[in-house]
Amino acid sequence: MYMQSEEFVEGNAYDTYAAYGSQSHGYNQEEEYGLHSGDPRQDLAYERQYEHQTPTYILPEVIKNFIQYFHKCINEGNLYEINNCYENNFNKLTERFFKNSPWPEAEFVLPHVGNDPLFLILYKELYYRHIYAKVTGGPTQEQRFESYYNYCNLFNYILNVDLPVPLELPNQWLWDIIDEFIYQFQSFSQYRSKLMKKTDDEINVLRLSPKIWNVHSVLNVLHSLVDKSNINQQLEVYAIEGDPDSVAGEFGSHPLYKMLGYFSLIGLLRLHSLLGDYYQGIKVLENIELNKKSVYSRVPACQITTYYYVGFAYMMMRRYQDAIRSFANILLYIQRTKQMFQTKSYQYDMIMKMNDQMYNLLAISLTLHPMRIDESVHSQLREKCADKMLKMQKGDRQVFEDTISFACPKFISPVVPNYDAPKNNYHKEPFMLQLKVFMEEVSQQIMVPTIRSFLKLYTTMPISKLATFLDMSEDDFRNALLCFKHKMKNVVWTKGSSGLEGEFQSASEVDFYIDLDMIHIADTKVARRYGDFFIRQIHKFEELNRSLVKMGPSSKQ
Repeated sequence: MYMQSEEFVEGNAYDTYAAYGSQSHGYNQEEEYGLHSGDPRQDLAYERQYEHQTPTYILPEVIKNFIQYFHKCINEGNLYEINNCYENNFNKLTERFFKNSPWPEAEFVLPHVGNDPLFLILYKELYYRHIYAKVTGGPTQEQRFESYYNYCNLFNYILNVDLPVPLELPNQWLWDIIDEFIYQFQSFSQYRSKLMKKTDDEINVLRLSPKIWNVHSVLNVLHSLVDKSNINQQLEVYAIEGDPDSVAGEFGSHPLYKMLGYFSLIGLLRLHSLLGDYYQGIKVLENIELNKKSVYSRVPACQITTYYYVGFAYMMMRRYQDAIRSFANILLYIQRTKQMFQTKSYQYDMIMKMNDQMYNLLAISLTLHPMRIDESVHSQLREKCADKMLKMQKGDRQVFEDTISFACPKFISPVVPNYDAPKNNYHKEPFMLQLKVFMEEVSQQIMVPTIRSFLKLYTTMPISKLATFLDMSEDDFRNALLCFKHKMKNVVWTKGSSGLEGEFQSASEVDFYIDLDMIHIADTKVARRYGDFFIRQIHKFEELNRSLVKMGPSSKQ
């Protein structure tokens, strides 16, 4: 049970937040917002300073104007301009002035925004995220702690209230907040497990701070956001085509809480998958119909993350057919919308990496469980992974290991390491455990592709003869045939909103039964029926023709 209380995370929220209304900062909105101060010498000098990562105590006009305008937009709730500042201007300024160095510290920004503590929290969220992503050397131990406290303040501000807070942020930013929160927890979990190069002082600080980035705190934040928003109740009503607002409540009807609640469900899927609890990961999404389009998720990065972790969880649960369907659907979506991502470079790299990972996971799933997929996805798969698939079909364990190592998420341990033990790096232990479980499953199926290839060639065959072909004893071959039968039968989702529901199905192209010492083989592959396709197109054409006739000659040009 996750308690929603003032103690759900470490760190104190600001006791009071100043009323933040529209304030004038002397910024002319009618003028086009630019990235220059107007003084070429000042701009050039500032660029040279930041090339060498030299901190400055004087904010140049271009940065000051941007921060003041950003603050004004947030105060006014101008979502369009907030989104423009967040997705475009912030990244352009980062690329120009802070490519590999941090933005100005919050204390230098505060005087320019009227000491607004809420804007300070939002600014710090961007500040620390940039340090994690771009700054050479990554965050220091102190910065990891400070970022955690900042998230505490943000979530305390949102959750520890009796009425919805007067804050509106774009969906993309809300998704990035949840996504980055989990990423930083993942990063800290790995950081604290790498003890080899840490000083005694650093280890002592970690020892004395067990609640910093604690797994229970992270889970509690996500569950608190889900509960506060009533998002599960809204999704249940939405699934039966009812009005979600009827059960949303005061908080759930507010866009900030509704979308944070939805994104927290996806965050819980990701977090449980990182911890190796795939069943629980799928279970938290039981009210999200993965096989239907939803109005709740209009953020492409959220969609892609959802299907990556759902597909991976299905694969590790040996539900290969569902995994293949999940990967194929989202890979087709990426193919069709790739042009949209290219305009957002900060997302494009992440999405393309996840795209490559999913093609590799799809290659593993299709090797273990062959089935027909969309032709355009299959074409891309052949380009990217044809050699790997060929080697995996021949039983090359090393290729299986290399492929899963590249494509899987970075697993984490929910517990702190033993700081009193001899210094060592323990961050790979969770991954090694998951790899061991996966490779045991592969070992059990290693002969299945070979047996399938032989069974395709015959309609009847003595067991002894086929065992001889495979250099196996008859008893071992019988066991391998039983393994083939067992592994080709998977739980497959058929209907309902819960991804855990399903029924046992066999999608193998080859089926067989054993009568005494004889194998009887049946090819169950269904030939493609082209007639149905042409009949459907003829009906569509006739319907179109009837519509044109009804329109009459008056509508003709």
